Amino acid sequence: MTDPCFRQTEHLTRFEWGPTGAAAVASGAAYVAVIDVLSFTTALTVAAEHDIAVLPYRWRDATAATTAAAHDADLAVGRSQAGPDDISLSPPTIPQVASRRTVHRLVLPSPNGSTVSALLAESGATVVGVSLRNATAAAVWVRAQAAGRPIAVVAAGERWPDGSLRPAIEDLWGAGAFLNALPPDGLSPEAGVAVAAYCAVADTLGTALAASASGRELTTKGFTADVTIAAQLDATTAVPVLHDGWFHNAASSTVSSAAASA
Repeated sequence: MTDPCFRQTEHLTRFEWGPTGAAAVASGAAYVAVIDVLSFTTALTVAAEHDIAVLPYRWRDATAATTAAAHDADLAVGRSQAGPDDISLSPPTIPQVASRRTVHRLVLPSPNGSTVSALLAESGATVVGVSLRNATAAAVWVRAQAAGRPIAVVAAGERWPDGSLRPAIEDLWGAGAFLNALPPDGLSPEAGVAVAAYCAVADTLGTALAASASGRELTTKGFTADVTIAAQLDATTAVPVLHDGWFHNAASSTVSSAAASA
């Protein structure tokens, strides 16, 4: 069991990293915002804009394909394997495919943001997908729905080759952008650091994201557009909320009602 000192329960708004940090700060929170800027939650917000429901899946394996087939859903393939009619974790593939055919549901595996979201949902938390693209809209929605109850924010981070957590600066910035739109008086010191990190690059966000380790990794692999889309601060009002296993845009009255009663 996590030492109570690390749960930040004395603060209305908490911040932590990765699956273990999520478990520490999510207890008792009305909503948990998950941030994985490059690229799970960016792809998630793009999907929400196109009214595509997303099932966060922890592994890209045979079970993912079986799950997608059972739900008559598309299965996101690996970036490098994506053909012209395939969706991948690369956000531009979503509108490209949606412009040619109807996509209702998408199973989206990711070792970071998707995994954190799925684990939180299994624990009973109400999860909201947040990226730089919807940071303010998500904060406004969550603040209204939470109505003074605690909010937890989790930066998914990335992984080193040995599987350990790599705190990814772009997720710190995404968390900070979301937290910056919430009342400052309830922030934990950890949340305050995320806000400070975001404010330090807010005026040069696109350049900073491209220069980050994750941004450079994607660029060298030919996915510059992924970084460009991820840097589009407040480009959308879509707010993906996880309910009954699937993320849906909170603009849906069904999802909003269900979340409000959580």
